[in-house]
Amino acid sequence: MKETKLGDFEETLLLLVGILDKEAYAFKIAEEFESQTQRAVSIGAVHSTLNRLSEKGFLTSEMGEATAERGGRRKRIYSITAHGERVLKESRDFKLSLWNQYPAFATGKLNFIFE
Repeated sequence: MKETKLGDFEETLLLLVGILDKEAYAFKIAEEFESQTQRAVSIGAVHSTLNRLSEKGFLTSEMGEATAERGGRRKRIYSITAHGERVLKESRDFKLSLWNQYPAFATGKLNFIFE
């Protein structure tokens, strides 16, 4: 049976693939990760994680058209599978369930921390 749990970095990259849609190729994903998280990421980490997500059945990929800006090279475009979307939804639902059980947020006691 394939692994169905997502690590934080895996989940973030999977979400970015969905956000970027037809522009979801490794370099663009890395740029978007850095933009969204304000954290640096190596292209190697992005590539290895995208490969792992593909092996788990969460992503598929296909080669895009060659472009002049890339010297005639083609981009590998990633997309989320139905299984990947299901795992993302399960991950979101689980985290929301935990947040909803955290009494300090449920009662508003921590509002002063964020103001």
